[in-house]
Amino acid sequence: MTSAPSVARVKRAGKKRAKAQPKAGPAKVVQVASRRPAASPDIEVGRRVLMMEANGLAALAANLDGNFSKAVDILMDVSREGGHARAIISGMGKSGHVARKIAATLASTGTPASFVHPGEASHGDLGMIMPGDVVICLSNSGETQELADVIAHAKRFAIPLIAMTKKAKSALGDAADVVLLVPPVEEACPIAQAPTTSTTMMLALGDALAVALMERKGFTKDQFHVFHPGGKLGKQLVKVKDLMHSGTEMPLVPVGTPMREALVTMAGRSFGCIGIVGKTGRDKDKLLGIITDGDLRRHIEGDLLNQKVEAVMTKKPITIRSNQLAGEALGEMNRRRITAFFVIDNSRPVGILHMHDCVRAGIT
Repeated sequence: MTSAPSVARVKRAGKKRAKAQPKAGPAKVVQVASRRPAASPDIEVGRRVLMMEANGLAALAANLDGNFSKAVDILMDVSREGGHARAIISGMGKSGHVARKIAATLASTGTPASFVHPGEASHGDLGMIMPGDVVICLSNSGETQELADVIAHAKRFAIPLIAMTKKAKSALGDAADVVLLVPPVEEACPIAQAPTTSTTMMLALGDALAVALMERKGFTKDQFHVFHPGGKLGKQLVKVKDLMHSGTEMPLVPVGTPMREALVTMAGRSFGCIGIVGKTGRDKDKLLGIITDGDLRRHIEGDLLNQKVEAVMTKKPITIRSNQLAGEALGEMNRRRITAFFVIDNSRPVGILHMHDCVRAGIT
């Protein structure tokens, strides 16, 4: 039978282990990748492609030069108010799909733009490209045969030509007024043939042009809403003035009105409140107060019907402006637990907005 180790032996063993352990140093930073579980081959391919395309975008950003500013200068002429010029974007194959997206992005951000298919251009659609326009051609090699007629048309009518290509020394590059070079980064596909990294860079370059134009022009949310009236985005940009009730729809009575008359007006408008406006002097037509259901409950025990509105109203009511976003107004209603706002411009009521107006418009 083995005897239990003595206390002395345990202490000696503990000391030996303590000497063998290294002193504590700064904690090592563990790379996130080392913690990731083993990925399937498909996931590894996906990561490799995404990293290759990300590296392509980094190279594109690093190589951006003065030609980018020149391209923005040329496109600014298209955006002049009152003009009829457009940016014409063209490309073949995968570059054509990217060109369509660039045209859509430019058009939605205040730069009139259209996509013209190079094959259709040779059969009549060249008539869509007019003097005063700007042409942007996309071609990875710069030697896309289908673009030849578009390029020739641009040169014939002195239409500015911007090229997006990997090769400055090419048919497209030599003809262009401005060349936006796409760096010669390897395509992400295993045979280095399918347009992947190159089309990602062209797509991002189109976004960069659109955003640079937006900032140069000071493009606003109001202008953006003009081109995006539908869908969730359009609802987020709806203004108070788009939903408010105005004119005779507003429940308003002048100061000095007996409550008996004010209640009739209040009931007839169905907003749950009534505004009190001034009659003379500097207060004429200004909103002096508001009477709500809550005010009526607070004065119900007195001689309510024979009182004047100014004795019952809440002075300096919460109001909103007509150019505020309706979503902002709805949020304020929820925070303050009220159902309607009077809309004020220069201290005078120009409308009234009810919570139900926002809900009906799909604003949440």
